[in-house]
Amino acid sequence: MSAAHCFSSTSTSRWQISLGRQNLQGQNPNEVSRTVARIILHPNYDSGTSDNDIALLRLSSPVTFTDYIRPVCLAASDSVFNNGTDSWVTGWGAVREGVSLPFPETLQEVEVPVVGNRQCNCLNGVGTVTDNMICAGALAGGKDSCQGDSGGPMVSRQASFWVQSGVVSFGFGCARPNLPGVYSRVSRYQSWINSHISSDKPGFVRFTSSGLDADSSYTCPGLPAPPTKSPTTSTTTTTQSATSPARPVCGKAPMNSRAVGDSGVVPGGAWPWMVRLHRNGAYTCGGTLITDKFVLTSAQCFSTPNPDAREWSVFVGPRIVNGSEEFERSVGVVRIIVSQLASFNIALLLLDRPVNYIDYIQPVCMDVSNTRSFPVGSRCWVAGWGKGTKSRGTDKAVSVLRDIETEMASCGNISDSENICTYTMDLQQGDQGGPLLCKSDSSWFQVAVVTMSGNKSVRADVQVFTKTSTFGSFLKETVGDMPSPAAAATANAPCFSISFLLSFAVPITSIFLLSWC
Repeated sequence: MSAAHCFSSTSTSRWQISLGRQNLQGQNPNEVSRTVARIILHPNYDSGTSDNDIALLRLSSPVTFTDYIRPVCLAASDSVFNNGTDSWVTGWGAVREGVSLPFPETLQEVEVPVVGNRQCNCLNGVGTVTDNMICAGALAGGKDSCQGDSGGPMVSRQASFWVQSGVVSFGFGCARPNLPGVYSRVSRYQSWINSHISSDKPGFVRFTSSGLDADSSYTCPGLPAPPTKSPTTSTTTTTQSATSPARPVCGKAPMNSRAVGDSGVVPGGAWPWMVRLHRNGAYTCGGTLITDKFVLTSAQCFSTPNPDAREWSVFVGPRIVNGSEEFERSVGVVRIIVSQLASFNIALLLLDRPVNYIDYIQPVCMDVSNTRSFPVGSRCWVAGWGKGTKSRGTDKAVSVLRDIETEMASCGNISDSENICTYTMDLQQGDQGGPLLCKSDSSWFQVAVVTMSGNKSVRADVQVFTKTSTFGSFLKETVGDMPSPAAAATANAPCFSISFLLSFAVPITSIFLLSWC
């Protein structure tokens, strides 16, 4: 792994990799060398902004691990590196601005603390640092990476493991006060890295910082305010008449702007319940988040009646960034439960920990009681990852989240109590396990699970799906309580009141009492 900016093209000619090397000059008895078989630049690397500044190099042949040649662990997608996290950077770069490493050019190391992205943005210039970056450096100056260190690692220790958090990317000068260095954030690229490595995959480790992250409250002119977890107001007194937490709601898609006639690659957050299921690191099926701990998919995604949950992981919060998939976080699976109907079946995946809901991560509604009606002519969508397309800068097929608009059709003489029908869609293997989605009132419902085989046939232009409500008893018994649609949750929500004391320039003081449910 290295930095994309180190390469002007993907040509492998004249490149050589040295491993186990200590000095650039003189003898290195523990060194081995390999040529490069392939250079893979991130398809969305932007040389102007240094965003996605990461690359993978495939060696011409494997290397044997020794005491001097070992793989580093990589930060998993849900890793947290709080402000102040102790880190180390190594490389053969300049020791000061304009001062090259002296003979025999021995590998150097420097200890630097992580600087939170908000503070780093303020120091380096608002807009310079993206979520795909991580910063580190001594604010007093004197400690930093420098020219010639590009592509090298920034690592932190967790227990007995060294975990790579960053790839040296850019900075303004070297070791200047209040100008921390900027690195590509490795944890943002777990899925991309795994997509290019079919065997002997890297060891991804979830790094967790202790304590609170002080960076979340850092601000400066021009920097957007951090996302708020709950509404805030400037009040003199606040009264809450009920203390029970608000019930989670389902089917909310605040970033969805899909309208009739829209189909194709979707923007980030359009379908926030969509998840990707990976087996041993490879994408296998789509699925949907139905609670903070359960994912719904097709039983046909599993080749055995009793699949091994340890082989599976779930990626939640997928976002499309410039045409490439970026993942918010990965979650482990502790149990896979398959329904036991005679024909088509679904599967539920119990996650190893609850996920937190944000705009990009929301549960979809389930009509377990079969009380919702989606008549012929209703507009609905299927969302999934299709079969993939070639991405810029690589011959690897990259699948991006897309959707297909469809219309409810008559099921003819097939029972509509257990089945629902749409006009034929061009579904691909990568869509399996994904949802058929329809909107009722203001909430999105998953009315069926996509499968590649087993559906009944009415006529050539109609597809038949088994309703998710057919599995109502199985879902209730396995999952228990599920989030309610927005309308229902609002009707049962506790009431609140807030009083505002407003003072005006004229000698008038008014008090307003607002109440809502």
